[in-house]
Amino acid sequence: MSEIQTRLEEIENGALATIARTTDLTELDNQRRALFGKKGELTALLRGMGGVSPEERPRLGTLVNDAKSRLEGAFEARFAALNAAQLEKQLAEEAIDVTLPAPEINFGRRHPITQTLDDIIRIYSNLGFSVVEGPEVEHVYYNFDALGIGPDHPARYDRDTLYVSDDIVLRTETSSVQIRVMENTQPPIKIIAPGRVYRREAVDRTHGAMFQQVEGLCVAQNVTFADLKGTISTFLTQLFEAAPGSGGVQTRFRPHFFPFTEPSAEFDVLFNGKWLELGGCGMVHPKVLENVGIDSEKYTGFAFGFGIERMAMIKFGIDDLRLFYENDLRFLEQF
Repeated sequence: MSEIQTRLEEIENGALATIARTTDLTELDNQRRALFGKKGELTALLRGMGGVSPEERPRLGTLVNDAKSRLEGAFEARFAALNAAQLEKQLAEEAIDVTLPAPEINFGRRHPITQTLDDIIRIYSNLGFSVVEGPEVEHVYYNFDALGIGPDHPARYDRDTLYVSDDIVLRTETSSVQIRVMENTQPPIKIIAPGRVYRREAVDRTHGAMFQQVEGLCVAQNVTFADLKGTISTFLTQLFEAAPGSGGVQTRFRPHFFPFTEPSAEFDVLFNGKWLELGGCGMVHPKVLENVGIDSEKYTGFAFGFGIERMAMIKFGIDDLRLFYENDLRFLEQF
């Protein structure tokens, strides 16, 4: 037996023994490199065959290649075994006990303002009203002029209204949507227009500089103030029938003045022993109807508007509307 053949057997037997007792994948990879790398033992042996006689070289070359194949197979088998053992260990450590109770999941909730608006839309939809929307950044014409709010009206002063430019404002009420609808629709009209409005208000427990409002409009033949009062009373009863402190829902209407309605009124609800103003209402002023091309001799209508925050205050028994916008989860999670 030649020296090369003897050395080959030593290398193979030693490598097989080392492979068999190795339990670490990194260590096993280092052993493979030490054997088959450029400076590895098997590579060095192949380089030493330059001094072998031409007659012996084919036989020894075959022996070396066979040994190399066996060692490569041994490495692959050991790698596979170690990977399988590692995966099995990982799966055992990450096993889920299906008999344990499921973890608590904190589901999101609809904001109380959104819940109130959903109820408002549901009730008015059942009363035959459609929902429409309009721009929050509005022309002075739609926000004031078309509603009979003249140039000298206090509501147009910049101490009360947020102006973007001389002709553009952040709408102060969703009444502007009424004008847009009546310009493009002939009676009968029954709509509500929910949305955000903006005013220069001192923020307190019942006022906000930005708040949500719902405007309502009904224009048809033979519409009377009795229809207006019946509509609002029916709505308030359905919305507040189970409200804390509502006391069975007591409402009242007080004479008032609005440039775009005649006659006009404000409506209140008894809340926690006190009357709380909810909004304004009245019969649509004939001039407003004429401004949008509706015959005021043939058609009459009523309009109303109220703040959603105040409705939510009564519905949920909250005494400060600022709580709705503070994003305190301790408060919001109660609804």
